[in-house]
Amino acid sequence: MAMFHEKPQRPELYKQFEREVPSWYRDAKFGIFVHWGAYSVPAWAEPTGELGTIERRTWFKHNPYSEWYFNTIRIDGSPAQERQNTIYGGAPYDDFLDQWTASEWDPKAMLELFRRTGAQYVVPTTKHHDGITLWDAPGTGDRNTVARGPKRDIIGEFATAAREAGIKFGVYYSGGLDWHFHKDDNGPIVDEDSMMGHRPVDEAYNEYAFAHVADLIDRYAPDVLWGDIEWPDAGKPDGPKSFARILEQYYGAVPDGVVNDRWGLTHWDFRTTEYQQGRDAESVEDMWENCRGVGYSFAYNQNEGAETHFDGPGAVRHLLDVVSRGGNFLLNVGPDEAGRIPALQVACLEGIAAWMDVNGDLVHGTNPVTVGAASDEPWVRWTGKGSQVNALIQATGPVVLKAEAGALNLATARLVDGTAVDATAVDGGVSVNVPESSVPGPVAVLFDLA
Repeated sequence: MAMFHEKPQRPELYKQFEREVPSWYRDAKFGIFVHWGAYSVPAWAEPTGELGTIERRTWFKHNPYSEWYFNTIRIDGSPAQERQNTIYGGAPYDDFLDQWTASEWDPKAMLELFRRTGAQYVVPTTKHHDGITLWDAPGTGDRNTVARGPKRDIIGEFATAAREAGIKFGVYYSGGLDWHFHKDDNGPIVDEDSMMGHRPVDEAYNEYAFAHVADLIDRYAPDVLWGDIEWPDAGKPDGPKSFARILEQYYGAVPDGVVNDRWGLTHWDFRTTEYQQGRDAESVEDMWENCRGVGYSFAYNQNEGAETHFDGPGAVRHLLDVVSRGGNFLLNVGPDEAGRIPALQVACLEGIAAWMDVNGDLVHGTNPVTVGAASDEPWVRWTGKGSQVNALIQATGPVVLKAEAGALNLATARLVDGTAVDATAVDGGVSVNVPESSVPGPVAVLFDLA
């Protein structure tokens, strides 16, 4: 997969799509991911840790991603399987589709909360690995949210609410895994080898997935086309159902659209990393995006508590770390089956919103700077825009910033509201006296360049 290649090279067929990344995406910096599905009914996983920190065989049997519930309950001896047998009597996974109600979902209210966080784009899942689609996708029969469960075109409602809120709209599609397609010979994934072995790669699945993504483009003209895991091998070479035809259709419909790097070794506008996985792709030489959940799972996991969740200031620090290194941050929200964002996630989002209401201009449209260096003791990150640079500091009182004092006009040191801050050149950088923050999270000290 392109996302796991250190320096992926486009095949000749796909070089025609290489271009500059649209400025809106470079400037956006922050987006909201949404994982919502039939898996939100059981809403359960073991909170074992972050992707990239756990041995892979352990990972699959004790998967912290509740959206992988369909797979985990099929692994013999897994706690998820034991729970499925105990709580649900070993019932078929698709029963959860019928139990998924979306009864409390208010897309306008949800997107208004996302807008207040400063998110510039939103990317809901349209089909995750369980194969259930959140719109009336071609070839799905009644295995979608329009025919069963919520009985709503969830993707269409997301698209409308996002655009009404002034937020770019994207779609996630799992092209590389579909546990329902070829279900008769598709066992559980227990390690990396079996993950690739159970990936549908044939022409039949390619035609199925091709029809889905083409339909998403026709119906919703998404600003972001966000694939996952891979694309069926049969659809990579040239031909009438090639992924190259998808790209032609997409860029024809959405010239400023962007495509991520999880469509196999084909084409991408930006690289992706996930929690701690693939972090070597986070380079100022490429456009990249880090994604993760508020907790250890993307979808709602009722088995997680506050100890595994970002609070508002923690999420802001992660956002600033990513932005200071040239990336975007896609923070995931996992609603419950009724469509309510759980309390711990709401608290995180409200904390981000409060901080961004004061400091959003220090995030959006900024770039990495070289006049200041990041530090973890005290915690400091830097962003810049034009002739202004911003030191984001999680500390109070006297702080020495690792910076080129001669490159900064120290007389211009100030807070976001314009209050002057004393700044003095010292051995090793610039000394400033940092006041208490007006909102929970890092304090910003602004400088003009000398």
